[in-house]
Amino acid sequence: MTQQVFARIAGTGSYLPEKVVTNDDLAKVVDTSDEWIAARTGIRQRHVAADGETTGDLAYHAAVRALEAAGVQASELDLIVLGTTTPDLVFPSTACLVQHRLGAAGCPAFDVNAACSGFVYALTIADKFIRSGAAKTALVIGSETLTRMVDWNDRTTAVLFGDGAGAVVLKADTETGILSTHMHADGSKKELLWNPVGVSVGFKENEPNAGVRINMSGNDVFKHAVKALDSVVEETLEHNGLDRHDIDWLIPHQANLRIIEATAKRLDMPMERVVVTVDKHGNTSSGSVPLALDAAVRSGKVQRGQLLLLEAFGGGFTWGSALLRY
Repeated sequence: MTQQVFARIAGTGSYLPEKVVTNDDLAKVVDTSDEWIAARTGIRQRHVAADGETTGDLAYHAAVRALEAAGVQASELDLIVLGTTTPDLVFPSTACLVQHRLGAAGCPAFDVNAACSGFVYALTIADKFIRSGAAKTALVIGSETLTRMVDWNDRTTAVLFGDGAGAVVLKADTETGILSTHMHADGSKKELLWNPVGVSVGFKENEPNAGVRINMSGNDVFKHAVKALDSVVEETLEHNGLDRHDIDWLIPHQANLRIIEATAKRLDMPMERVVVTVDKHGNTSSGSVPLALDAAVRSGKVQRGQLLLLEAFGGGFTWGSALLRY
């Protein structure tokens, strides 16, 4: 009988740009305040990439740290999957650029665009590669420079987003690892959270940043996010025959503290068992879940053998979860 193979997280890493922009800093350029932002989002500050610093740069640094933590050489990688909605170039993929910098030439490397769910989607793909035997060691990254498409004059969106990257190294293991992943999407809600420009539909030349900016209907997104995350959490627990109290840590997408609190309440989980970094990072899209995971691992909160529930919701709409034994 063939022994079951799991994808185990062997190491985590993350990277944040040096520049920090606080709510008070934003209040100097747009009609807002620290109190207003914190009360509605839980965000106190965010990191902003320097001029010339790209999504690939952030991804590379996070990847190096994850490889070091895992004790894995880049040459050992069988796969690189990078979740991002802010790639360096149209092509080649940012994953290919990072692969070259790491010196991991030869293995497949590609990007996944699922907005804020990008890391969960990328993790799911890598998990399937390892479970099928197509890969034994994989690098999964979530990296974003969302501030490049923020309209700093729009107080409803400028206060929300930040830049950053997180990464994990997965290794095939017969003992423990990712138990299940669950992905969903609904393109009919596109205009509630979207960026209205692109390559084939064209750019808007006469608008700031060629029209590259985030459009969001905040209240509608909040309602859909809470409902979708409730559903995927329930699906995950049911699939694994678990009770909500079996979860040791909830590691959610860091978009809004109120959404995080609503999901924790649904799980009957005290906030002490929820990893929260939104106050320090803002919404880093696909970077947020691996950033939060790395922070929890390096701080000593998350311990080997514990059961972790990762979940995310983003533009598309896309949403998903991953349940894993760390």
